[in-house]
Formats: sequence, C-alpha cells, structure tokens
Amino acid sequence: MAAEPGAIMRRDIDEALRGWPYDPEIDEVEAREVRARDGRTVVQVRIDLGILQMELDGRPDGACPRGFTTYLDYLRHRSRIRRRRRNAPVDSGPSAWTMSAEQCSEADRELVQFYHRRVAMLALQHYDRALRDADHSLSLMDFIADFGPTPDYVDRHERLRGGILFDRTQAAAAMALERSRPEEAIDAIREGIDRLERHCREQSPAEDLGRTEFLAGSEELESSDLAFVERLRRLEAEVRHHFEVPKTLKEQLDEAVEHEDYETAARLRDQIRSRAGD
Repeated sequence: MAAEPGAIMRRDIDEALRGWPYDPEIDEVEAREVRARDGRTVVQVRIDLGILQMELDGRPDGACPRGFTTYLDYLRHRSRIRRRRRNAPVDSGPSAWTMSAEQCSEADRELVQFYHRRVAMLALQHYDRALRDADHSLSLMDFIADFGPTPDYVDRHERLRGGILFDRTQAAAAMALERSRPEEAIDAIREGIDRLERHCREQSPAEDLGRTEFLAGSEELESSDLAFVERLRRLEAEVRHHFEVPKTLKEQLDEAVEHEDYETAARLRDQIRSRAGD
C-alpha cells in the first residue's frame, strides 16, 4: 500500500547507530550478537556507513538460492546435471561446462557474505563457526577453479585463498586451545602453514606471460601470503613456548616414519587415535 501524500515512513537505523559508535582499533572488527524481534539470534557488524546483519547459520543473508541451502550447493547440482547430459562421470573433474556470467556474480555475492560472517565469528570467538565458513569459502573457490569461465576470473579469486587459509588456521588453533589441547593447536598451525606455502608455490608464475599487471599482482600476492606464513610461524612458536611442547605426537610420528622406525610409528599412531577419542 502506498503511503499517503506527505507521509514519511520511519525506516532509518539512526537509533541503532547512535547506540553503537564506530571507533575501531586498527584491524579490529566490531561485531555483536543481538536478539531479533522474532526471538532468533543474529550477528551484526558495525561498518563506517551502517550495520551489517547476518544469520548465524545457513546463508548469511538467510536466503535459500534456487531452493538450496547455499549457492554453492546449487552450483554443484547444476554441474552434475550438465555433466550427466554430456555422459561424463560425475566425479570426472573439470569438464567443458563453465559458469555463466550470472552464476559468477552470484558466487561472488556468496563469497562476500561468508567473508563478512567469518571475520565476525572470529571477532566474537565463535571459532567453530568461523572454521565452518572458511571451509565453505574454500570449497566455493575450488568449484570456481574447476568451472570458472576464464583463467583471469579464476586467478582473481585465487588471490583471496591465502587470507581464507590464514583465518581458517587461526580458528582451528583457537578451538584446540579452548579444549586445552596445545598439541592439536600446533598441528593445526603447521597444517595451515603447509597449505599456505603450497598455495604460494602454485600461484608463482611458471613462465613469463608478458603481462606486467599480472606479474605485479603475483608479487603482491606472494608478499601478502608469505606475511601470513610468518605470522603463523610466530603463533606456533608462542604456543610451543607457553605450553612447553617441543614436539607433538604427529611430529614424532613423521620423524619415525622418515627414519623407518615402524615400531615407534605404530605406538605413536595408537597414542594419536586414543587422544582423538577423548
């Protein structure tokens, strides 16, 4: 129903903004959980020009794109259908099918949404949800790597992978420390460092492509991702020092396998399985 002439409907968020001043520290994310009118809990992030509000679970915007929980679920459904029509095995990897312009746009929308919620969950110390959202973003980027329409589109998204891996590693380590398992935290950090270093190697240009802007972007990417690696190495050192963990069981297992000490390796595997079941 249209408003009467001269009538002004109150739709602003002035009251919420006045009650939540925006004055963050450097690299600080201002986030909070609030109760919505219907009783559900939502997460909000304060930004310079307003407030972002997101659902805690499912898609951050609460939508079910094309009836699916996330747009990634829909994309996977579409790719399976197209490959079946082409008589290609469902698990055969990349095929001639590629994402359309609309699908690229919607995938980008979902990546942005999950980014905002991931950093909010880290700020609120909801590390399990931050880990979940990071894994979703990585899975969506894997899909884009397989089915993106152009190498440039795929490359632009791969430049984001290092930051997501860094956030995921922080969340996994923090979860382990919350459970008083410093060895698991160290193993999570080492795994994150390994994944980041492999990503750096994969992103290094294998040959001169004759594109100055590409090479400049790659150098910037490498510098940023290597900075993530250094920050994780410092975190690993801090956890080792604070909890006095010279070597984790997994590190000892790797050494035993390397030296072909299979008796010790078997014993360490039993210890790891026993600890995992606690």
